Amino acid sequence: MHKTLIVTNDFPPRPGGIQAFLHNMALRLDPGQLVVYASTWKRTREGAEATAAFDAEQPFTVVRDRTTMLLPTPRVTRRAVQLLREHGCESVWFGAAAPLGLMAPALRAAGARRIVATTHGHEAGWAQLPASRQLLRRIGETTDTITYLGEYTRSRIAAALTPEAASRMVQLPPGVDEKTFHPGSGGDAVRERLGLADRPVVVCVSRLVPRKGQDTLIRAMPAILAEIPDAVLLIVGGGPYEKELRRLAGETGVAGAVRFTGAVPWEELPAHYGAGDVFAMPCRTRRRGLDVEGLGIVYLEASATGLPVVAGDSGGAPDAVLDGETGWVVRGGAPEEAAERILKLLDDPELRRAMGERGRAWVEERWRWDLLAEKLRTLL
Repeated sequence: MHKTLIVTNDFPPRPGGIQAFLHNMALRLDPGQLVVYASTWKRTREGAEATAAFDAEQPFTVVRDRTTMLLPTPRVTRRAVQLLREHGCESVWFGAAAPLGLMAPALRAAGARRIVATTHGHEAGWAQLPASRQLLRRIGETTDTITYLGEYTRSRIAAALTPEAASRMVQLPPGVDEKTFHPGSGGDAVRERLGLADRPVVVCVSRLVPRKGQDTLIRAMPAILAEIPDAVLLIVGGGPYEKELRRLAGETGVAGAVRFTGAVPWEELPAHYGAGDVFAMPCRTRRRGLDVEGLGIVYLEASATGLPVVAGDSGGAPDAVLDGETGWVVRGGAPEEAAERILKLLDDPELRRAMGERGRAWVEERWRWDLLAEKLRTLL
């Protein structure tokens, strides 16, 4: 493989799904053939120490810009060109196409032979606004490949590109570490610690923001409790919506059946998935399509753990579910639909087992990191 320069704002220790995607892919490329040019996470002493410690542990070279947000300015473009030449890189991977992909012409002129730009959920939003749509079109014209997460994001982004650029799009979603997320990941210990050992558990693992649909689950709980009085909703994660969700649980009269864990360290997430009998995150699209789910890797992590899933219909979330096989897709913001599907699963252990096993097999067939990293190597 050519030596590759990754240019990205989304890289650990900054937390988030795109950051984990980039890092997992980078770890599976040849470390001797890789240089990462990334923004600085936090311009504080603690942030600097965390970043330095993280970078020192990596098997490849990481170069940090002094800014907390890389933009395709003349200064950042000059630095990227300098790194490309200094390290003899022949390929470039933009961790997020918009806006960093606008640097592609300068890097091409400096000797980049292959340029790949990856899109996530926000580029689908860019494709809907006239000014950013034109910038996305330019990125498509000056890169070799634009990757997409699934059919939802592909169709929207392709509409902003020239037909020729759209024809060069390739699917490259994030993967799942099937060795980390698996049945028997420690869920029993989490249940025991939380006092949920013998209770039916609906688990939702996600950042607490309105799009994810934890409020829909809380509104579904009265119907669920009417049939299964000892059921509990386990909400795993932190975020700005927590106070509102706690208030809603109280107003709905289900506060005793809703548990909030707060933010959980990444290494403890597999056990928290495993604490559930059913995974549910009925996400919904907001802000007229600008706030949308790009894919929903949590559904695949839950499937890898052996759980059936109930997903919302926002954006690319349905791409992470085989509807009727690994779980079901419901309308986002429809508590009655979520309650109906969750009750069907809680009432039928054999159905839960069959859907969980199918989900695990699908992850092993299609969503393993090693398979997706091989596709990236081919593109580069």
